[in-house]
Amino acid sequence: MARVDRRIGIDLGIKEFAILSDGTKIENPKWLSKAEKRIKKVQRELSRKQKGSKNYEKTRLYLAKLHEKVANQRRDFLHKVSSKIINENQVIVLEDLKVRNMQQNHRLAKAISEVSWSEFRRMLEYKAAWYGREIIIAPQDYASSQICSECGQKNPDVKNLAIRQWQCPKCGAKHDRDINAAKNLVKLAI
Repeated sequence: MARVDRRIGIDLGIKEFAILSDGTKIENPKWLSKAEKRIKKVQRELSRKQKGSKNYEKTRLYLAKLHEKVANQRRDFLHKVSSKIINENQVIVLEDLKVRNMQQNHRLAKAISEVSWSEFRRMLEYKAAWYGREIIIAPQDYASSQICSECGQKNPDVKNLAIRQWQCPKCGAKHDRDINAAKNLVKLAI
């Protein structure tokens, strides 16, 4: 594949799946959340059936197909997004997320599992190897959302995840937390 002279930083999130350094936000489709009501109903039906009966087997297979459909939708979405990013950019910078540690927060564990950051990173890495692209993983201690992308001033107040917008105390630039993080990530490629 031909060489492209573009670099992109990707900040991964839960509400938006990915925020790119050019300001593009890729929405999280939340396939599991959409199918959850139907899955719960079928699971309740399955629990009322007698194990070993034909109706039990039919319901069990139907439930497995529902789960498979959600997995296929997620995989298809990840393939499309990763291919688009790989095709349009020569250098891709990602943050290093410790997903397993993040999943210990019981309030966010389900949402974090649903976005499949690890699978997305894996897809980007093997597609980058195929097409001669470069993947840079930001160090884990790199405070991408706390550093002003304009002047480089670090604002420790932004550690609070509730702060989505902030203004740099030094240069006065206004930042969206996620876009600022993506812009700081792309600076690692330079």
